[in-house]
Amino acid sequence: MSSLIETPQSHYINGAWQAASRHFDVLNPLDDSLVTRAAAGTRAEAEAAIAAADRAFPAWAALAPGARQALFLKAAEITERRHDEIVHLLAIEAGTARAFASFQVRLSANLMRQAASWGYLPCGDLLRSDTPGRMAMVQRKPLGVVAGFTPWNGAFFLAWRTILLPMAFGNTVVIKPSELAPVTAGLLQAEILHEAGFPPGTLNVVTHAPGEAEGIADAFFDARAVRSINFTGSDRTARILGARAGQALKRMVLELGGYNPMLVLEDADLDHAAQAVNFGAFFHQGQICMNTRKVYVARAVHDAFVAKLAARTRTLKAGNPLEPGVVVGPLISDGAVAQTKARIAEALAKGATLVTGGTCEGRIHAPTILTHVPKDALATKGCDETFGPLLVIEAFDEVEAALQKAQDTPYGLSAAIMTGNAGKGLELASRFDTGIVHVNGATMAGEASLPNGGVKDSGWGRSGHYAVEDFTEIRLATVTHGPGMYPF
Repeated sequence: MSSLIETPQSHYINGAWQAASRHFDVLNPLDDSLVTRAAAGTRAEAEAAIAAADRAFPAWAALAPGARQALFLKAAEITERRHDEIVHLLAIEAGTARAFASFQVRLSANLMRQAASWGYLPCGDLLRSDTPGRMAMVQRKPLGVVAGFTPWNGAFFLAWRTILLPMAFGNTVVIKPSELAPVTAGLLQAEILHEAGFPPGTLNVVTHAPGEAEGIADAFFDARAVRSINFTGSDRTARILGARAGQALKRMVLELGGYNPMLVLEDADLDHAAQAVNFGAFFHQGQICMNTRKVYVARAVHDAFVAKLAARTRTLKAGNPLEPGVVVGPLISDGAVAQTKARIAEALAKGATLVTGGTCEGRIHAPTILTHVPKDALATKGCDETFGPLLVIEAFDEVEAALQKAQDTPYGLSAAIMTGNAGKGLELASRFDTGIVHVNGATMAGEASLPNGGVKDSGWGRSGHYAVEDFTEIRLATVTHGPGMYPF
């Protein structure tokens, strides 16, 4: 049993666990059993965490890259050693099946090893100047304190991404985990970094009860020491936070939702395409921002593809994520179940065809495939993703028309194209207005080193070492040799 669920939890501030006066229940989404009792933080704890991060910043920013590297590598070792414990925690707190939980552990350790090398990246440029005798230098400097909001879906890895990207470039971090997964989206990361020996104040974690995030968010936006807000979540919440950030003149890094389409062309390998869609659509019960939401299939192969996909989907085992072989666990809440049910019911009432699925027991909803969905049904509208195991398939006659339909969405996170002609696939990929396009791969294909991120309403900012653009600022310094040149 993990120490993180045996007793009521604390905040992690300035390298120590700070006891809380109030707690709230964290429940297992499978059956509402008690997982742990987490600290119900307020603005006061958030301000203390920000102050600790601000004090720690100068020393952390000045730490030699080799010393920082050793800490990240140690954290990766600890993460891998605790693999089974982390998988268990993700199952009981976030309903995460073993395959996805194990993937998050591996991806997180890989990200730590990648981040360990980023301190050695070039940190500036020498520029030519038109002024005689002048040398101009552009230096990249860390921002200071970065405040992060970590989500419940993909809790373990997405929290690490929120923490590691700014820290690797010399910033200190304060995070507010989702109240639905405070252990795996924040407290667990603090425990690992504490064991690895990270200096006090480099990471600080403040949790809060449901409906009580406002005070912590206020502290993030009001504190001058907080230079950037790092948010992963819905575009609806991001608009509220973005307005606050604009008023406070703070940077923001956002990864938001996605309505991620796939095109299956007539020359595609249908078995491969069905495997990719089955994975992309129903991984983590369709609760990932990069899940495949809609597939456009060439009419000539539509029926054959649907049959192959349905056969695969029916083999997915749903149930308790702690049980061997379970791929589909519970949805995170009753609200998520209600949304998924309502959108399926509406589509069927308007004439859609149910290929497979449609049933639900408790919060475990069967992977569901619909075809012939009317364009006015919410299930097929690209303006609002269904965060559940629901996939819509539509036949097309012309690739151009399918491409236009696939782009008819305010989102721009991920897309995919299945084709036997890679050149044609790349040409189509260049015309997608998304941050990510995969040719002959699923819409979900995460790697620690790749610059994942979206455009349009899917946010801005990139992961991997490309995050240097988001978590550093440029400082120009010049040195002039000899007499200066002035107009008077």
